[in-house]
Amino acid sequence: MLAASLKPPPFPSTTLTPAPAATSFAVRLPRGGRLHLSAAATAESADAAVSQENAASVSAAFDEARLAQFAVDWQAVRTDKAQGKILTLPVLRSNTGGVILKYSSMQGFVPNPLLSPAHWCKDPKRPIQEVTKDLVGSSISVKVVEANEGEKKLVFSEKDASWSTYSSQVKIGDTYDGIVGSVFHYGAFVHLRFPDGNYHLTGLVHISEVSWDLVQDVQDFLSEGDTVKLIVVNVDVEKSRIGLSIRQLEEDPLLETLDKIIPLDPDLSPDAETTSSPAEIELLPGLEGICNELLQEDGITDVKFGRQALEKRVVSQDLELWLSSVPAKDNQYKLLARAGRQVQEVYLTTSLDQEGVKKAVQRVLGRVP
Repeated sequence: MLAASLKPPPFPSTTLTPAPAATSFAVRLPRGGRLHLSAAATAESADAAVSQENAASVSAAFDEARLAQFAVDWQAVRTDKAQGKILTLPVLRSNTGGVILKYSSMQGFVPNPLLSPAHWCKDPKRPIQEVTKDLVGSSISVKVVEANEGEKKLVFSEKDASWSTYSSQVKIGDTYDGIVGSVFHYGAFVHLRFPDGNYHLTGLVHISEVSWDLVQDVQDFLSEGDTVKLIVVNVDVEKSRIGLSIRQLEEDPLLETLDKIIPLDPDLSPDAETTSSPAEIELLPGLEGICNELLQEDGITDVKFGRQALEKRVVSQDLELWLSSVPAKDNQYKLLARAGRQVQEVYLTTSLDQEGVKKAVQRVLGRVP
């Protein structure tokens, strides 16, 4: 009985419930250290990892969409170039070399030389860099001239768009006021003023069309910003080029009418003293040699001297030969030789036309000292 009484009482019957979630736990580290992490911190780390994954996924999707849009835009701009389409695009900014335009998701460049001359001609003395700054925020009409996706190079030209719009208005023989742009040894580029007051197109005045005088350096005759009058002598549609002339609006001294200096009736000439006898005035120095050279030209069969006169004033110290614009009579053209106050008529018998005689005279004068 005693043994029985010493038995421990039975363990009370209880219902086991799960223990509350631990608010902390320990991870045993080497050397017995303990690192305590809260459950909240663990959740935040997990959320951050998910957020980073989501951000990376969104960024990748965005990059993919952007690349897809670039591909579409490159295809579109190549089509615009092939079709020669005129585009109106906004100017985002400018730099020393030109302006940057926005084309859909891309940006393109217009170099200063490919901008319309209309901007600079408003104030030719103003630096082009200041002119392009004023274009920022506006829109200009351009055409695509280069679209290289591999090199990420997109170039536009406002000049090409202006050519497509205005070149049909330019005809050979038309006259324009112009402003001289760039000047080179071979000629000068001149901007043409259209009826609306703007300078839309540019043409070239070749060195041979600057003046009837001998031109060795175009800069001796023309400077940037000069205003000039011009006539259109050529329009090359395929090459987008306009040929201009200044001298053809001036009277050609080799086509001077003799009767302006020696009238048929001497009494009508207030500016010349006419004599009928060649003996009264000696031949101009060098004239006889020139006439002998003229006889060596093909098509010229005879040279004779005509009237002589003394002008009231000195026209030129050097010997000059002028060709009359009067049509030939009996295959005979008139030349007028002038030096100092002396003038002398020379008659050429020739089978050449007026232009042929002019070229023969120019050849002779070019080889006679």
